[in-house]
Amino acid sequence: MRIIVFGFRPRTKQRRAIYDALLKCTKPPVLWDLYAFTTGPSSFKNTSPMVRLLDEYFRLIGKASHRASMDMIESGSFTLSNDLWRISSVNSSYTMCQSYPFALVVPKSISDDEVLQACKFRARCRLPVISWCHPVTGAVLARSSQPLVGLMMNMRSNMDEKLVAALCSNRDGSRRKLYIADARPRKNALANGAMGGGSESSSNYFQSEILFFGIDNIHAMRESFVRLREFMDTHGRTSSDGMSSFLRHGGSIWGGGNLSSMSASVSTLGDSGWLLHVQNVLAGAAWIAARVAMEKASVLVHCSDGWDRTSQLVSLANLLLDPYYRTFRGFQALVEKDWLAFGHPFSDRVGTPSISGSGNMSFELPRQQSSTSIIPSSPMRQPSGTFVSQPPVSSHAHNSNNYSPIFLQWADCVSQLLRMYPFAFEFSAAFLVDFLDCMLSSRFGNFFFNSEKERLQCNVFDSCGCLWAYLADRRTSEGSSTHAHCNPFYDPLKYSGPLLPPAAALAPTIWPQFHLRWACPEEAQGGELEAQCRKIILKNSEMQKAKEVAERKAREYTIAMESLNAELRREKLLNISSMNTAKRITKENTDIKRAIRSIGCKIHISSSGDCIVDIENNPVEARPNLYCSSRQGSRQGSRQGSRQGSSSALINDKKDLSVSVTEDDDDDDDDGNNVIGRICESLCPFRTGDGGCRWPNGGCAQLGSQFVGLKANFDAFDQLSIDDSYFKPK
Repeated sequence: MRIIVFGFRPRTKQRRAIYDALLKCTKPPVLWDLYAFTTGPSSFKNTSPMVRLLDEYFRLIGKASHRASMDMIESGSFTLSNDLWRISSVNSSYTMCQSYPFALVVPKSISDDEVLQACKFRARCRLPVISWCHPVTGAVLARSSQPLVGLMMNMRSNMDEKLVAALCSNRDGSRRKLYIADARPRKNALANGAMGGGSESSSNYFQSEILFFGIDNIHAMRESFVRLREFMDTHGRTSSDGMSSFLRHGGSIWGGGNLSSMSASVSTLGDSGWLLHVQNVLAGAAWIAARVAMEKASVLVHCSDGWDRTSQLVSLANLLLDPYYRTFRGFQALVEKDWLAFGHPFSDRVGTPSISGSGNMSFELPRQQSSTSIIPSSPMRQPSGTFVSQPPVSSHAHNSNNYSPIFLQWADCVSQLLRMYPFAFEFSAAFLVDFLDCMLSSRFGNFFFNSEKERLQCNVFDSCGCLWAYLADRRTSEGSSTHAHCNPFYDPLKYSGPLLPPAAALAPTIWPQFHLRWACPEEAQGGELEAQCRKIILKNSEMQKAKEVAERKAREYTIAMESLNAELRREKLLNISSMNTAKRITKENTDIKRAIRSIGCKIHISSSGDCIVDIENNPVEARPNLYCSSRQGSRQGSRQGSRQGSSSALINDKKDLSVSVTEDDDDDDDDGNNVIGRICESLCPFRTGDGGCRWPNGGCAQLGSQFVGLKANFDAFDQLSIDDSYFKPK
């Protein structure tokens, strides 16, 4: 849809050089001059689409738990099956049909030999095979090419009829209704009978009904697209001739001037027929989807060769029936299955070189009738390094009989569905535009050649980059949720089933993002609403992240508070325990004081921790004074001689109390042993008359040792069953 005009000054000598350079880049004479081959290895590697095709087949027959691999393909162990359908390897070497994939889904009741016999009755051996099957009802959507019934419409094939009848099988053994949808107009089908083709007869196919959709062939689509582009260029904001449509024909209002030119512009758009063709394809696909979803019937779709209109109808019906195909991964699986694997001739329709087609080169759409020229043939390199002669190629491929915007028209139909159901698709219209640009740019090798066999022969999968990997990388690197390819309105729960648009809703409009982006760039901004929505989503995402950060900090603060509360509770428990211990120690001290007072002593405790013990009941005339000092960690007292007979006592603060007692007496002539005995008898009320002890566990010091006095064991107090008679009353 884009026209680029180069202007040169008069008598310049660069025109031919620039023209030749542009011609070499836009129309490479040989296959290996395509951009994808000349740029060298790509960072976007293409894993084998054959593996992905098998994975899609496994999903369709309910064996999604199995994963395909190249080893499985090489060994031929991919032939899985369910109750009704099986995957066949009958075409693994492409000997049965060169334009079909290596693996086919066929009825389980049909053997490979019967498949080989049935393929002979269909054009180009493209026999009926299954494209999609309903996971619950078992209804299938099948595709094929036209039957070879001949001019008199009287040719039949028992194997073909048996194969088609097997498409109507039910799990309970009954037969469902079969619709045979012929995409061509009826007159075109009859005309094909003169060349051996034609259409089926309902009398030959049990419980079947045949319908004609009336979709025109590739030549009508090509001419319609030329007229559409002519209309866009003439009545756009700026034309390729440099004149604005507002000033055309001397006028200054919409449409290019006066009222008659306005009506002429509308008539030109209608005369192009493009929107009518889009509507016909949409209506046919919606009808097929309704039969499968509502009537639980099977539908067989074909046109002449089964790779143009059939691919359009079958892939659109799949898109309507299965929500998986409305996701990024599903859309890739759909294109690779119904367009690439089943042999849509992309090289012929787009105009790139091919090893099997006419080798038509891509060039601009003609504005007027132009002549064609022939580029001399050039050798074509093969993967093995040998060279073969390439057939002559047309410099104006779009004037050839093979060029046609079939795939572009299908993408236009998808954009119409996206406009009608904005919540049903994971991808946006911007994704479709970039997808088409990548497909037409020759930057990637996914859409080179006309069949899977040709791409495999030329080693495209390893030599060229992958379009799908490139688009996925863009979404990942730029943010998948807010990327322009992602539909911000996508709601998979809202449309989790089939889409069945009524006929009144199938009125198409010009696809602004694609058709108007060069002629009317301001009006082509149909994605502004999506862009604003993405900004809102981005802000919401940022706020959500901020909320998560705040919630995480709040959780951290909560955990810290709980830790502090636990620590505080532990401190409270320790405090209570300490208070209980202090109370117990206070009680013990009180008991000790009572015990000491009961033996006739008074205790005076100073602020420094020293205490003075006065003995009251000493029978000695001179009253002795006892001095005690407490020291931590000592268990026995050390006697130090002094002239005045001072006494020191070491008290253990844990369990034991060691007291050393000496007597202050002026009579130096008294016997020390008698003094000790008297002091011991005075201090210890448990002494018996015969010198025994009524408290042996008290741990008294033995007489005659180096320490003289009373060594009290406080543990003995706890173990002793104290008699009130031991102590004096308070």
